[in-house]
Amino acid sequence: MSMIFARSKIDSIFPVILADSSSIPRRSLVAPRLALISHMCGIAGIIDTGLGLGREEIARLATVMRDTMVHRGPDDGATWVSDDGTVALAHRRLSIIDLRPEGRQPMANEDGSVQVVFNGEIYNHHELRTWLESRGHVFRSKSDTEVLCHLFELCSLEQCALLDGMFAFAAWNARERKLILARDAFGKKPLYAAEGDGYFAFASELRAIEALPFFERRISRDAIAAYLLVQYVPTELAIYEGVAKINPGEAVAIDFADRGWERSRFFTFEPCRQHEAHLTPDEAKSQLRTLVQNAVEKRLESDVPLGAFLSGGVDSSLVVAVMAKDFGRKVDTFSIGFDDPEATEHLFARETARLLGTNHRDEVLSPDALTMLPEIASRLDEPNGDSSCLPTLLLSRFTRQFVTVALSGDGGDELFGGYGRYRETLNETAANPSGFLARVALRLRGQRAASVADRYLSPRWLMFQPETVEQLLGTRMPRQASHELRAWRAMLSDSKLSPLQRMRALDAWTYMPGAVLPKVDRMSMQCSLEVRCPLLDRQLGAFAETLPDALLWYPPQGTKWILKELAMEYLPREWMERRKMGFGLPARCWSQSALLQLANECLGRDAVLRDHLDSRALDRFLQEQREPQHFSIYRLWPMLILELWLRERRSTIVAST
Repeated sequence: MSMIFARSKIDSIFPVILADSSSIPRRSLVAPRLALISHMCGIAGIIDTGLGLGREEIARLATVMRDTMVHRGPDDGATWVSDDGTVALAHRRLSIIDLRPEGRQPMANEDGSVQVVFNGEIYNHHELRTWLESRGHVFRSKSDTEVLCHLFELCSLEQCALLDGMFAFAAWNARERKLILARDAFGKKPLYAAEGDGYFAFASELRAIEALPFFERRISRDAIAAYLLVQYVPTELAIYEGVAKINPGEAVAIDFADRGWERSRFFTFEPCRQHEAHLTPDEAKSQLRTLVQNAVEKRLESDVPLGAFLSGGVDSSLVVAVMAKDFGRKVDTFSIGFDDPEATEHLFARETARLLGTNHRDEVLSPDALTMLPEIASRLDEPNGDSSCLPTLLLSRFTRQFVTVALSGDGGDELFGGYGRYRETLNETAANPSGFLARVALRLRGQRAASVADRYLSPRWLMFQPETVEQLLGTRMPRQASHELRAWRAMLSDSKLSPLQRMRALDAWTYMPGAVLPKVDRMSMQCSLEVRCPLLDRQLGAFAETLPDALLWYPPQGTKWILKELAMEYLPREWMERRKMGFGLPARCWSQSALLQLANECLGRDAVLRDHLDSRALDRFLQEQREPQHFSIYRLWPMLILELWLRERRSTIVAST
């Protein structure tokens, strides 16, 4: 497998890396756009490399894969099979824009040599279409999907850097017998791939791959170890052996003629001092305003009802304010709240909605978290221990009653340094003794000053410390999980970057695509709701990585300074400086005693986790959780999610070697 990492800096409205692409027209902020056929969907496919399935069987299997994801595309479904019966592509469709049947997938180019299944939206498809037409390509529809069909007649991974959007897609080139898989810059749309004896398969969700009778559900010990570290399975790993995720901003070409692989990285969020922009605060805010407006405007097009999540926090409030004030929209906004005034933002959301004149709806709930915990576990294709999966599902379910598309504020914290753990780590760094005498004193006591990596890879980022993970596993850290841990530490120890840059880069690389975006995608798509994230616009991300710390972290006002300054042009300053509340589970939604009782039942002698962890160490963990001073929902909830996820698959899991 050859590894090729191509980093493209974006110096215009979208990147251009082809030698003759200077003629691609640029799009202005207010330029009219050709209607596109957009799909928030489920995609799947199989390539028979030796099983000898035949046309009927490969079509049946691809259709079974497809229909495990009806929730991702309840409007339509279709399957295509190659003439020789070795390739099958399948698609579930949730139609958002231009509901005509011409947008049906799988979709082909003029001669049928390229077939594409696509999940997402290409925002600059009109410019690409014009450019392709000038080179002789003939289009039969107005679909953004068809742009991919023509773009990948040449199996060049460089083409992926031309795409501005959120997407996961597969393009099969029959002439070259190559499959291209790609995923958008930040990993908003999921894409799994699996390879075994005689087959290759891919899908939007792992449950589609699980539907294949020849797929072995062998749990990865590396994934279990990584989950114990961070509460989720990082993008670099997968819960099953033999499965991989396409990384955010990555394209992969697989040559089934000679079994060669090529990987290309067309985008990585890389804050770096060498690329810092020398901007005054006013200049930075002006550029940020234009980029946010552009990002929001791209995501307003829809032929079905469109609204926005509104929590009352900085990020979602800014998105809604731009929708309402800059584009004159009467926005439908949605929030949920809890009957605990100390742990809910829905009252702030009401105030924001009133000021911006939105058509606001909210729902105040008293959910029984323990009753819903098995439902959450069953809806996850990989374990995710973030307890905010539950309110995200409730918000998506409520919103879907009224709209099919919702804009959200996801991404603001990672791109603009908004997490409280950044502030805490930076404050500790500033207070840490660093003088010569202090370092000598530490050395004489056999100690060393805590590094940024030490401070960040603490309970504020890791669920369990590595030594505790090894105790739970009953063995040393597995090789790949150990490699990931070293990579995280290396990223946090990079002296060429400031501490804030290191933390932002790590979270954008691991936490956001591993926990945050899968949570939003899985919970919203379970309700057939499309969520669009303007603050994760690729051009906005390229700008954010150039911002110096001084424009992000201003100690008197805290984190995310420049984004807050922009939001204050629309909303009162005191609102934007309120304490960040997050979107977790209020204590009233669960009781410690009931959670411990559930833990005793689920993690007792019959626990599936005992097949993967050391039983005595698991017993010690349970005993520790019973002690009031050690009880932690942030550790117990993820363990229960993992157990319930494994339990649902108990009869089909193959024992790990």
